[in-house]
Amino acid sequence: MASESTNYHEVTSTSHFQELLSADLQRISLLNFWAPWAAPCTQMNEVVKELAKKYPAVLVLNIEAESQSDISESFDVEAVPFFVILQGHTLLDRVSGADAAALTTALAKHTGPKTAAALSQTTQAPETGPIDAPDEKTESPEALERRMRALMAQSKVVLFMKGSPDAPRCGFSRKLVALLAAQKVEYTHFDILTDEAVRQGLKKLNDWPTFPQLIVKGELVGGLDIVQEMVESGEFAEAVA
Repeated sequence: MASESTNYHEVTSTSHFQELLSADLQRISLLNFWAPWAAPCTQMNEVVKELAKKYPAVLVLNIEAESQSDISESFDVEAVPFFVILQGHTLLDRVSGADAAALTTALAKHTGPKTAAALSQTTQAPETGPIDAPDEKTESPEALERRMRALMAQSKVVLFMKGSPDAPRCGFSRKLVALLAAQKVEYTHFDILTDEAVRQGLKKLNDWPTFPQLIVKGELVGGLDIVQEMVESGEFAEAVA
């Protein structure tokens, strides 16, 4: 079997990622966010390897979404497989899901002659907001806050997650669901992917930028890492008693 393309790298840390990305701010980069537990990633990882060979000028970075959670969160990765195309630190495109055709088309589009034109350079992290603005809601900010607080108070323990307990849409949500099951905690859940207003509003209301978010007795406890620490220290059992 032929050796891996020299433009293909497995990202091992945030500093490794920044080093690779910052080496040439005019270069097109393809970021492949994947997870070993997600079957569609197996097929798409092979597609990405072939694209790395087809486009030797493109920097291809393989990023395991859970082990490199800081990078995943900075790009608002909701589910895997997930792909980001950059030029330097400038966001060009995103492709979600195991759609080989869409990924191939997007990469071809951004590696054409137009990419030779210089884009503005920056040392800042890439923009992480959604490309498409959410639909305008008729709901007022006050009404949204009342609705969010009602959702947070619908039971003693409420999990705001990506997907449902039976079908989590990200590894972090999957792990927190498993943790709650192991602790035999009864809870209700809300899929934040179904309501953009709630998803963005909770980030501000709770001053917590990522999901899942676990609410106990109407107040934010935290995300996966915080809950894990509380379980290990014994605080969690007291909090949900």
